[in-house]
Amino acid sequence: MGFNCGIIGLPNVGKSTIFNALTRAKAESANYPFCTIDPNVGIVNVPDERLYFIADCIKPKKVTPTVIEFVDIAGLVKGASKGEGLGNQFLSNIRQVDAIAHVVRCFDDENVVHVHGKVDPANDIEIINTELLLADLEVLDKAILKLEKNAKSGNKELKERVAVLKSIYSKASEGILLRNLLSEEEKVLLKEYNLLTLKPMMYVLNVDEDGLFEDNDYVKQVKEIAERENAKVIKISGKMEAELAELEEDEAKQYLEELGVERSGLETLIIEGYKLLDLITFFTAGEKEVKAWTIKNGTTAVKAAGKIHSDIERGFIRAEVVDYSTFKEYKSMQKIKELGKLRLEGKEYIVKDGDIIYFRFNV
Repeated sequence: MGFNCGIIGLPNVGKSTIFNALTRAKAESANYPFCTIDPNVGIVNVPDERLYFIADCIKPKKVTPTVIEFVDIAGLVKGASKGEGLGNQFLSNIRQVDAIAHVVRCFDDENVVHVHGKVDPANDIEIINTELLLADLEVLDKAILKLEKNAKSGNKELKERVAVLKSIYSKASEGILLRNLLSEEEKVLLKEYNLLTLKPMMYVLNVDEDGLFEDNDYVKQVKEIAERENAKVIKISGKMEAELAELEEDEAKQYLEELGVERSGLETLIIEGYKLLDLITFFTAGEKEVKAWTIKNGTTAVKAAGKIHSDIERGFIRAEVVDYSTFKEYKSMQKIKELGKLRLEGKEYIVKDGDIIYFRFNV
């Protein structure tokens, strides 16, 4: 698994339409609020030209891309943190994902009902962020009460933790999202609470076709908000992605070229999702299979080996590594070995994006 990304937003902003287009999962999508109640899950292959170039050269029996899991979470409403609109259930679903894609409607269409009667991206964002933050404040409040009770025994470490949590709670009460408030040390401290506004998040602006090429006033509004929050913004036309999903791969590429669009919304979302979570891809390549693997940037060779199988990590001897650019130049592992371009790396080698690795191990 690469990572999983929760798609959130107000009801009827196009979440399920975008989810369907990205995953071709055929989740129910309709022009009324709360169409989605239980979260829909779709597994999508991560598009990576490098994987298929390697496979074209090696001719394996099997080619396996890494994948991303999209979770279409039901629309949140004002009061969700207090249970409105099945809010507690929806918020619980968000806690399970690695990253959040917050879909914001940035187009006018009188045939598509807006839950508040008019398109207002700034207000939509404020409602969602407020509900997420209120839910986090409730979790922090409970944690503080529990720690205070346990700290009565005189435990100095617990007392210090209570003080830190109270300070964070006080600042968050002013409406500051936790990911924009905390140091890395504090984020580690709060990891066990699985707080919603600590999760990496990007704004996905659902625009019409014209909005892909020129920022309308709605898009400009969201970009100003995102800049203040230091959040990433991407634009997707749900309508166009739905059309692409009905086409064969070659037809879809041709359609994008005719429109002058560099890549699909799916590819953009995955690329930015990887950046958001600081993920990279490495490859294993042999006659049986060429396969892509997703790991955190900064992962050592021995831990990358464990991604494949715990036995490989346990019995790790060395990693035989070639970077993708070198492989692209010579197109043959045999030739790379003959020319002395294959590197031998130990346990502490930091795997780079695009590395092709063969792990030597003994158990």
